[in-house]
Amino acid sequence: MTGNFIEANEPFELFADWLKDAEKSEPNDPNAMAVASVDAEGMPNIRMVLLKDFSPEGFVFYTNFESAKGQELLTSHKAGLLFHWKSLRRQIRIRGSVEVVSNEEADAYFYSRARGSRIGAWASKQSRPLESRFALEKAVAEYTAKFGIGKVPRPDHWSGFLVRPEQIEFWHDRPFRLHDRVVFTKSSSGWEKQQLYP
Repeated sequence: MTGNFIEANEPFELFADWLKDAEKSEPNDPNAMAVASVDAEGMPNIRMVLLKDFSPEGFVFYTNFESAKGQELLTSHKAGLLFHWKSLRRQIRIRGSVEVVSNEEADAYFYSRARGSRIGAWASKQSRPLESRFALEKAVAEYTAKFGIGKVPRPDHWSGFLVRPEQIEFWHDRPFRLHDRVVFTKSSSGWEKQQLYP
């Protein structure tokens, strides 16, 4: 399907194909994606995160809910995502609604992380001012001591977001900037496809 993506009838199989291609060609983090949100004044924010799961339900990533992105997404319940694979000269843009994953899903992913990353989820007051690197290292040491060699529980403020797509656009570079663009828009009967001018 990757050879002629214009003929694709639904977006998720195509997304899976493109991600597999990226896993072969991208030197680092083929699952990296930009997440866009807006603050209370409507000012946009964008940052890179890692896609951890996807299905026809949507795209999942995890974060500290007390961070800027966490607060903005919990308030607006909307997000934009962007995958850009320079090695393939492709990108995918996604827009949709946002909801919190279940506690079971969040626990399963949290406990799959390295112990140091689980400690870090407790130690980092993500997005807030840091007085010094020493303060962060001290917090890491304190939580390492607190949890000893036992299980590091998932903090209440750490979980995942599911972005349920309402629109998914696939873009592929072509000569003379005459790029191929196909957009899928969610409707009551499924996905509607439209080709766009570059």
